[in-house]
Amino acid sequence: MVLIPKQNKKAILQYIFKEGVIVCAKDHRKPKHDDIEVPNIHVMMICKSLTSRSYLTHTFNWQWHYYYLTDEGIAYLREQLHLPAQVAPLTLTKQRTARPMMSSGGGEGGKGKGWGKGGGKGKWDDDQKPSFGGKGFGRGRGYGGEGEGKGGGE
Repeated sequence: MVLIPKQNKKAILQYIFKEGVIVCAKDHRKPKHDDIEVPNIHVMMICKSLTSRSYLTHTFNWQWHYYYLTDEGIAYLREQLHLPAQVAPLTLTKQRTARPMMSSGGGEGGKGKGWGKGGGKGKWDDDQKPSFGGKGFGRGRGYGGEGEGKGGGE
């Protein structure tokens, strides 16, 4: 059993609510978490507890724990951290990027998405058709070419 100070618990819960996700290395001896100024084992134990109550979903891959906040977890953390209903994690807020608009070129009034020469959907122009001819060097079902070996050219 690990006793976690209230300051550390509050810091972890605030981080989880702010980001909506948290990543934690599977290393209980690590002195400090990568993103928060608390011991890594405290983060592991808080996330384990929240996962058991289905406030977080858990994925484990290559010695790293990945935790994602659920809708029930958002409501729980709002209650624990005394936050208003308007505040939401970054994973739920829509990010607006300041990208310049792409010009369509050729003055077609913005038709198309910049692919090919515009116009048809799902059709290839003559100069864009892919070619799948040639030898496959024995890979696949052809077994070396047309009419050669087992089942070739069928």
